[in-house]
Amino acid sequence: MSKQNNILIKNKKASFDYEFVETFVAGIVLTGTEIKSVRLGKASLVDTYCVLIKNELWVKNMNITEYSYGSYNNHVARRERKLLLNRKEIKTIDNLSKNAGFTVVPTKMFINEKGLAKVVIAVAKGKKEYDKRQSLKEKDDRREMDRMFKK
Repeated sequence: MSKQNNILIKNKKASFDYEFVETFVAGIVLTGTEIKSVRLGKASLVDTYCVLIKNELWVKNMNITEYSYGSYNNHVARRERKLLLNRKEIKTIDNLSKNAGFTVVPTKMFINEKGLAKVVIAVAKGKKEYDKRQSLKEKDDRREMDRMFKK
């Protein structure tokens, strides 16, 4: 039973706006029509963030487009979704995110080899404006070097 699992949804803006301190892979609780939309690649992590509520981690503002073949059972596109982590990981995330300037953001969403949806979350520290300029400069330098070596 080999499946073609090449679904990878990225939050590109997060790597530009934040410096990742530590990353975790979490499961996510989805309904039937939500997982079908994710498998079609109809999800977005733009402007998403994670919140700790009563020792549970929730992802907010994640957009999973309504399933086109869903009837009255279809889901709400933007709703809070629970992330599945063990107690030790939640405690680590809680301790790191309590520091000033730190937040928890989802960076990637993918389907693993078992067919389950997973979210890579990162405890991140916000970049300053000059850090962002430095990131852009490094990106341009890498692109220029790649052009030089391809000739």
